Amino acid sequence: MAEHASDRTDDNGAPVSVAMRVRVHPGTDSEGRGVVIEDFGEAAGQAVDIGGQHIADAARRFAVVLDSDSLVFVDSDDVVPE
Repeated sequence: MAEHASDRTDDNGAPVSVAMRVRVHPGTDSEGRGVVIEDFGEAAGQAVDIGGQHIADAARRFAVVLDSDSLVFVDSDDVVPE
């Protein structure tokens, strides 16, 4: 089973949550650090299709403001506590 952000904890055992400092895309060239500002919950990962028409891809679970002042939206698998 894949590890999800809600299963990942900081040094104090707290799960990834709003106001927590995190690393996004850890271990990649696009790794960044910032603060979670919104958790859209597990339901955020639903794509929208109506009939045979694809309307939108799945939303990302977390909104994170990076230290560079960029806003990114990431899935649970792309974020870990700092």
